[in-house]
Amino acid sequence: MIAHLRGILIEKHPHEVIVECGGVGYALNVPVSTFTALPDLQQEARMHVYTSVREDAIVLYGFATREEKSLFERLITVSGIGPKLAVTILSGMAAPDLVTAIAAGDTAKLVRVPGVGKKTAERIVLELKDKLQGFETLVPASGSAPPPRLSPVDEDVLSALVNLGCARPAAEAALLKAKGLAEGSGFESLFRKALELVR
Repeated sequence: MIAHLRGILIEKHPHEVIVECGGVGYALNVPVSTFTALPDLQQEARMHVYTSVREDAIVLYGFATREEKSLFERLITVSGIGPKLAVTILSGMAAPDLVTAIAAGDTAKLVRVPGVGKKTAERIVLELKDKLQGFETLVPASGSAPPPRLSPVDEDVLSALVNLGCARPAAEAALLKAKGLAEGSGFESLFRKALELVR
């Protein structure tokens, strides 16, 4: 089982990265918070890894911090939540906000994440509310520098929204609104605001 990788970051997309270790490129699915915390291409990256083994595939999930990986592992213990949805949840909410929402039983915030319905949100709260000790110290990844209009960051936000199931026209409209409303103009701040507006 692969638990940690250290190598050169050779590809970087909002939901997937490739890290080359010893001449082998490992593709890892990542949440938005990890994507924003990664270094530039051709720089060394260190990833905490969860290995999902299925009958038809072996899938790697990468995280910037051990705490985020642990939160992911807690999420997939909830009935009805698999690795893919767990990554979507971590992408849709900053880790501290997710921990706070679960601890407070705030299902209204949880259902704002694509793929999380009322029953799933209730299960998350029910099954994890008393299992979050130690996660209060999680810190969200910082956004990148302010991008110009129609920048590569904008394209990354659009790609992330589409990958989450949003129609591109709706994603583009939400992005334009988010650029004037987001607290910051880094990828993560812009993505989260656009995600709120696209629903």
